[in-house]
Amino acid sequence: MASASLAFPSLQPKYQSPRRLSKPSTRRIIVRPISASVSETPSVSAQPSVAPPEPTKLPIRKIPGNYGIPFIGPINDRLDYFYKQGREEFFKSRIQKYQSTVFRANMPPGPFIAFDPRVVVLLDGKSFPVLFDVTKVEKKNLFTGTYMPSTELTGGYRVLSYLDPSEPSHGKLKRLLFFLLKSRRDHVIPEFHSSYTKLFEGLENELATKGKAAFGDASDQAAFNFLACALYGANPAETKLGLDGPSLVKKWVLFQLAPLFTLGLPVVLEELLIHTFRLPSFLVKADYQRLYDFFYECSGFVLDEAERLGVSRDEACHNLLFATCFNSFGGMKFFFPNMIKLIGRAGVKLHTQLAQEIRSVIRSNGGKVTMAAVEQMPLMKSVVYESLRIEPPVALQYGRAKQDLIIESHDAAFKVKEGELIFGYQPFATKDPKIFDRAEEFVPDRFVGEGERLLNHVLWSNGPETETPTVGNKQCAGKDFVVLVSRLLVVELFLRYDSFEIEIGTSALGASISLTSLKRATF
Repeated sequence: MASASLAFPSLQPKYQSPRRLSKPSTRRIIVRPISASVSETPSVSAQPSVAPPEPTKLPIRKIPGNYGIPFIGPINDRLDYFYKQGREEFFKSRIQKYQSTVFRANMPPGPFIAFDPRVVVLLDGKSFPVLFDVTKVEKKNLFTGTYMPSTELTGGYRVLSYLDPSEPSHGKLKRLLFFLLKSRRDHVIPEFHSSYTKLFEGLENELATKGKAAFGDASDQAAFNFLACALYGANPAETKLGLDGPSLVKKWVLFQLAPLFTLGLPVVLEELLIHTFRLPSFLVKADYQRLYDFFYECSGFVLDEAERLGVSRDEACHNLLFATCFNSFGGMKFFFPNMIKLIGRAGVKLHTQLAQEIRSVIRSNGGKVTMAAVEQMPLMKSVVYESLRIEPPVALQYGRAKQDLIIESHDAAFKVKEGELIFGYQPFATKDPKIFDRAEEFVPDRFVGEGERLLNHVLWSNGPETETPTVGNKQCAGKDFVVLVSRLLVVELFLRYDSFEIEIGTSALGASISLTSLKRATF
């Protein structure tokens, strides 16, 4: 949801203790088409020695823009970003002003949460990938950008998403996630079918009684139940957690990400409460403890492996909770409604094409949904990739320059000094008109056939779609898991329905979807 959600480590496109919220003691700890195989041991990327900036044939240009007066400049930029312009116009207006997709600006939240909001902004598909190169940029404590939420929200630990690959714990924790997915891979498809069949049945009942059905909350419950059952073999409804998981997770995530959102409150109140000061972590301590107890109870086999890898059971549990709830659940919560929005808007013609392709393939594979069958659906796969291109689950990526760099856009080259913070807004990179035709449009078959060559420009996973996560990079550990479950949603949807209609609203985390029509399968 860059981001790191759980995934199958080897799947890649062909193109290229006591159960308490304990803190660590005194030590400091500095998250091919789909195939069924899973590699035994993901490789570790070598860490080359620091090299001088690479030569460029493009003209060297001074990075335009400025940070304004200290304290005042960051606040002005924050007000523009959230209220006066909005995020998209904030970036577009500065591209026009500077005639450059690379410039300097302050990124929220600024004072007093982030004391140094200065960044070099990258807004095109050529410059953006430098943020994935861990030989050039450091990722330590940058998962949420210019500030880091209190570790009190994660049991006192810096969890995997905040670790740089150079830190010893990074490799151990990422290997642990790979172990989890390999151990539970056979449960993903059947548990997804079970959870989402219940979702669709509930939506049908609500639609029949109310005339419309809200997708969001019901989808959240299905996603949480699916993750718990598929990855841990535990049904939350049969535990003390009950059906409270999604609401507890959303509240906990809010306390971490509130400085990056608007909630619809009066501006003065919102600025004071969530953009200027941190929400106190003790307010969600009890909620977090309930989540921790659930994961500690159901993840014993993973915690055993953690000890074998040299990670304490306590630290491992906090990381499993974060990877499952923040990364995976959070990614599904954001992306699934947005994908439904895009497919819904595309209309009956696309719906019919998807239904025909999906049902034909399933029939020819004995009526069963398998990973092999899913691979035989080029249009469905392209629709998922196109949705990830347009609505990446994690839009903001950061990296700190390890050395003096030359960063190239399409038109110029720019010198970035060692230690400067680099920021990229991914939707501008993945909708770069110099890379994609009709870049702003949802083109369902964009990645069919020869279109697969463009998959290296689909970057939602903190890396190109043509590459794979390893313990030596920061590509989202769950890259292929997210792709798989997104495909399964489309498959389950069009096995059951010929078409559907929607109403679209907005929320702090993307689209708010209501279903107004569900036409059951007729062929």
